[in-house]
Amino acid sequence: MNYARTPILKCLAVSALLAAAGGASAADPLVLQKIMKDLGRNMQVITDGISREDWALVEKTAPLIADHPQPPLAEKMRILRFAGTSVGKFKTYDGETHDQAQALGRAAGSRDGPGVILAFQKLQTSCYNCHSEFRKPFVAHFYGKRDAVQ
Repeated sequence: MNYARTPILKCLAVSALLAAAGGASAADPLVLQKIMKDLGRNMQVITDGISREDWALVEKTAPLIADHPQPPLAEKMRILRFAGTSVGKFKTYDGETHDQAQALGRAAGSRDGPGVILAFQKLQTSCYNCHSEFRKPFVAHFYGKRDAVQ
């Protein structure tokens, strides 16, 4: 008997492969973790640009924050399930971050130093508000770390 041709065994084999490929454990880093680290690096680049009044650098970097990559759909669904009834607030914070980063880019494009600083302050505040509400429970939920800040 050729077991590879048995439909039930084929189904089990495919299921095992899918489970192995998509079965991220709670400790496996989410794609969102890399996205957040990249956002942090971009915020540092902007801070450097502001301190040197390099408005072109700020203008070039702001869209990397405003239009940051999204996690894969399956991961996004896990994150939205985690957010639960707070999903609207979670999405609002993301929208505010997008809007403030765009405003930052526009101000930098206009070489408006005070406007850049104000927009950056608003961007930092939108990031802070989301982090203060969601980061600790998010890290605890997805990584099992109670006191970690990543």
